[in-house]
Amino acid sequence: MTGITYVRGDATAPLGGGVKLIAHVCNDLGGWGKGFVLAVSARWAAPETAYRRWHRERATNDFGLGAVQFVEVGPALWVANMIGQHGIRRGSKGVPVRYEAIDAGLAAVADRAAGLGASVHMPRIGCGLAGGSWQRVEPMIEERLVRRGTAVTVYDHGG
Repeated sequence: MTGITYVRGDATAPLGGGVKLIAHVCNDLGGWGKGFVLAVSARWAAPETAYRRWHRERATNDFGLGAVQFVEVGPALWVANMIGQHGIRRGSKGVPVRYEAIDAGLAAVADRAAGLGASVHMPRIGCGLAGGSWQRVEPMIEERLVRRGTAVTVYDHGG
C-alpha cells in the first residue's frame, strides 16, 4: 500500500486545493524540448525561461545534478525544475536518469513543500525520456515526501 495518490490526468493542472508544487526532472545539458517540459511550457513560460537562465549562468550558481529551481507560476502554484538526468541519450553508459540526483532533488522539494504547506504533484519523474524505473523512484518519493506528511499525487497522462 502506498501513500501516493495515482490519477489519470495532466500534472500541469494539479487537483485539489491549497498550495501546490509540481515537480519534474530536467537534464543537466540545458536542453528543454521533449517530454513533460513541453506540457509545462504550453501552460507557463516562466519555468523554461528560468531553467535556461539557470543553465546559462551555471558558473555562478548551483545548477547541476541534484539541484532544484523553484519557479512561482501563479497564486499558490510552483514548479520545481529538478536536475535529475545526465545528458539526454541512452548509450554505452546506460540511461540518462541519475537516481541519486532525483533523491537529492526530492529532499529539496520536501523541504520547500513543508515550508509552503504545499501538496506535491508530478508525472512519473525520471521514468520517461530519462529511462528510469518507477520501482526505484517510488520508494524515494515515499521516503522523502510521504513519510514527512506531504500529500503526493502522481499523474499518468491520458484518459
